[in-house]
Amino acid sequence: MTYFDALETRSDDERLADQAAALKAQIARAKTAPGFAAHFAGFDTDAVGSVADLAALPVLRKSDLTTAQAEHPPFGGFTVKPAHGFAHVFQSPGPIYEPGGIEHDWWRMGRFLHAAGVGPGDTVQNCFGYHLTPAGMIFESGARAVGASVLPAGTGQTELQVTAARDVGCTAYAGTPDYLKVILDKADEMGVALKFSKAVVGGGALFPSLRQDYADRGISCLQCYATADLGNIAYESAAMEGMIIDEQVIVEIVTPGTGTPVSPGDVGEVVVTSLNPDYPLIRFATGDLSAILPGTSPCGRTNMRIKGWMGRADQTTKIKGMFVRPEQVAALVDKHDEIVKARVIAARQGEMDTMTVQIESPGGDDTAYARSVVEVLKLKGAIEVVAPGSLPRDGLVIEDQRVYE
Repeated sequence: MTYFDALETRSDDERLADQAAALKAQIARAKTAPGFAAHFAGFDTDAVGSVADLAALPVLRKSDLTTAQAEHPPFGGFTVKPAHGFAHVFQSPGPIYEPGGIEHDWWRMGRFLHAAGVGPGDTVQNCFGYHLTPAGMIFESGARAVGASVLPAGTGQTELQVTAARDVGCTAYAGTPDYLKVILDKADEMGVALKFSKAVVGGGALFPSLRQDYADRGISCLQCYATADLGNIAYESAAMEGMIIDEQVIVEIVTPGTGTPVSPGDVGEVVVTSLNPDYPLIRFATGDLSAILPGTSPCGRTNMRIKGWMGRADQTTKIKGMFVRPEQVAALVDKHDEIVKARVIAARQGEMDTMTVQIESPGGDDTAYARSVVEVLKLKGAIEVVAPGSLPRDGLVIEDQRVYE
């Protein structure tokens, strides 16, 4: 087996030492950007000497970027170069703006394509969009990094997609998981034989039945986890056991609404620190839920793995006409030293909303907890004190049990 580079098989000690050195440099670089200088105000960034120390820094959320970009367009002061210093400026829904580079594998997608077997001799039909949003360029840069050619197909016009795939002889597909099936079904309808044998997908759920459908057609389909802000975060290898973290990011799993790392194996929000020197996002909250998978991949890559996408961390829920947010639940926990964790449950009784707050604590005063709930959540609710370890480890801090019909 060949690897993209030697970084993929480093020992844990080597990787942690390399990340610690890169992290200090990246934080120093980030502080030269006015957005990060303000974001870090009041925090001792010089004390961050290891990956574990990251937990002392604040989490940066997409909403923070959106607010900053509205005040200081286009990047809100969070880049170390001006907009004209980048090869591309992209606009994603929101709107939110992201920079892009054309330097070697700027988005770090080559590592994933290599793991999927894409390389010299392949032509990738890239069905990610090229208009405004960066997905098309992200995958094109990855193809370039592994020596593959690209048909920049974009989205839509399925009959033309089929014709181009046949005429060009495309061997690999890049795009959302389900659009490949649209192309293949259209090819069957047109009586056209295509040469796809590999597929690299993202931007949606790859259901096992769909992966099997592709396998039955002789197409190996692997998925990655990437965002417009960060580029590639994690990816599958042929072992298909979890998703391997990219070598140029640091991933933490934290309790939603906080920056506090969860216990190993627990579900929480994915928080990413990018080591991209041009766009040094530090502790950027993705809003996605996942969990660390123990051990290392059978493929020989030694970096940490996550279980893949497990839902959204933004569990903001309206109860009795008021929004309850994960950050408020975290604030409730912080008000009492003895509280381990808490969970808000929204339900219905007749035609009325109800709220129950389950509090994991070895004891405590129910009356004091009820006062804190009103103070922090701005709502009254039933209090249930449960023993430490009783609440599920599923990443939910707000559970909506209401059924709408």
